[in-house]
Amino acid sequence: MSRLKRAGQQDSLAGFRTDKKEPTISSGLLRAARLSGQLDLSGRGLTEVPQDVYRLNTDTPQEAQQDVSFGASHCWWEQTDLTKLILSSNQLTHLSDDIGLLAVLTTLDLHDNQLRSLPGALGELQELQQLRLSHNKLTSLPIEACTLKNLCSITLQQNQLESLPDEMGQLEKLTHLDLSHNHLKDLPMSLGHLRCLQKLNVCHNKLSCLPTSLAQLTNVKLLDFSNNQLTDIPASLLEMPALEQLYLRHNKLCGLPKLVAPTLKELYVGNNRIEEMETEQLASLTAISLLELRDNKIRILPEEIASLNTLTRLDLTNNDIITLPAFLSLLPNLKVLLLDGNPLRGIRRDLLTKGSDVLLKYLRGRIKGDPESAEEGQTAMTLPSQARINVHNIKTLKTLVYSEKQAVDIPDELFDAAADQGVTTVNFSKNQLTSIPPRLIDLSASLSDINLAFNRLTCCSPDISKFLQLMHMDLRNNQLRDLPSEMKNLNKLSSITLNYNRFKSIPDVLYQIVSLETVLIGNNQVGEVDAHRLKMLVNLSTLDLSNNDLLNIPPEVGLCASLRCLSLEGNPFRTPRAAIVAKGTDAVLEYLRCRIPT
Repeated sequence: MSRLKRAGQQDSLAGFRTDKKEPTISSGLLRAARLSGQLDLSGRGLTEVPQDVYRLNTDTPQEAQQDVSFGASHCWWEQTDLTKLILSSNQLTHLSDDIGLLAVLTTLDLHDNQLRSLPGALGELQELQQLRLSHNKLTSLPIEACTLKNLCSITLQQNQLESLPDEMGQLEKLTHLDLSHNHLKDLPMSLGHLRCLQKLNVCHNKLSCLPTSLAQLTNVKLLDFSNNQLTDIPASLLEMPALEQLYLRHNKLCGLPKLVAPTLKELYVGNNRIEEMETEQLASLTAISLLELRDNKIRILPEEIASLNTLTRLDLTNNDIITLPAFLSLLPNLKVLLLDGNPLRGIRRDLLTKGSDVLLKYLRGRIKGDPESAEEGQTAMTLPSQARINVHNIKTLKTLVYSEKQAVDIPDELFDAAADQGVTTVNFSKNQLTSIPPRLIDLSASLSDINLAFNRLTCCSPDISKFLQLMHMDLRNNQLRDLPSEMKNLNKLSSITLNYNRFKSIPDVLYQIVSLETVLIGNNQVGEVDAHRLKMLVNLSTLDLSNNDLLNIPPEVGLCASLRCLSLEGNPFRTPRAAIVAKGTDAVLEYLRCRIPT
């Protein structure tokens, strides 16, 4: 066979073949990365990392061969090594061992890809401080990743992790560890060696117990074990001197944990099986500001709860409380008391809908010989604007209050006093505000609770979407007709109160906030409910639609499995009949389910 013929056979389809091309990055982008030490390749549809990226520190730049002018504004010989590489929101399925060539990386962002495993060469990145791996398909973490001595933060949420290597305890500089939304059934004992850890999030896993070694985490400020299968909390775990926030929602706890945490400010134990609170458990909550006990089986409130002098918010929604004790009004700093969904007797329902202030005043009236309120201490000062600023509340309780002033705006002096104080709660209720105060945005980084009830708000600014820590929002008794679509970004919002406004339907954006647990929109003009979208709110347990204009209730509402309290009285619908509505939520939901066409 001739040489020409053989050549023809070897490449006879050369003109028609489509070769797989290696992804390339523009020379301009690479040049900029050499100068800045940072390269952002997020959202480019990459299925693999281009070799040019891996060899950025080692290969001689192309311009070195073309431009040797010493007068150039950007000199190739002044190249800096890559320290920050962002590859998020691509389609990467694997990472090459060549990642080890980028030895001085301090930040590596690989979140939102399709990674199923990580190379051992990851251990060569000894300067790495930030490693972002969330929203992938990882089933394990390589041991080599546990040798990264300078690692401060690793995010692994939304993966498929079933276990963690025992070597995790070697990450001695780690301050932030997020393992939420995985398949973990246990945690390694070595986690107790992470002495610098400040935030540990293991929510939405399959944990049935916790390692006792976690008690050694003496610097941890936030622990989140929500949505697991915990039945008890080890006593040794609860002696944490720095702990400020503890989340234990959606577990199988039968009682409050016996805490010895002198700095604990927020305790979330909603959606458990708690039936009673013991004196010893309450006595240890010496600094508590927020106590969430919603969706449990509590029948009686012990008198010892009145000793929680720092308590500002008490959530008892959806329990089995029959009698409301008057001693709750003795709590000196209590601002928010939530009781919806309890079979309370001897108290008018309209009192429960008028807000915490009215309810607490009612309870005080039941106590004979109620002493007059103590005068303001030295921390309260009067400014020219006549705004009374309680510095103690701002600095210690992280609360900013300016209510019942009939004010048309909020004095700047209040916001000045609250600056950089980490305020978590704002109460501007019972004024004459027509819009959300613009300077409220100054507190967006820390604010979790906003009360703007009893004002004259006609609209809600889209800027509200910037309050990413917001959990509770009270907008009752205003003139609102809709809510901005930007609110869908509030992925921590758990309760919103919209009673006594002008809504003609449930605002569309509420159907998109899956974190919602309580929606109160009674006494409006709501004429319809989208049952199919309502089912998407998988955490919704309380929905108040009383006194609206509902002509019918879609049977599919009965499929909202998480609902424990559904208020429908005062609407013009004919079915379900009033006798069924009077029997309570379970009866209504059962009736609706039976009417779903088969």
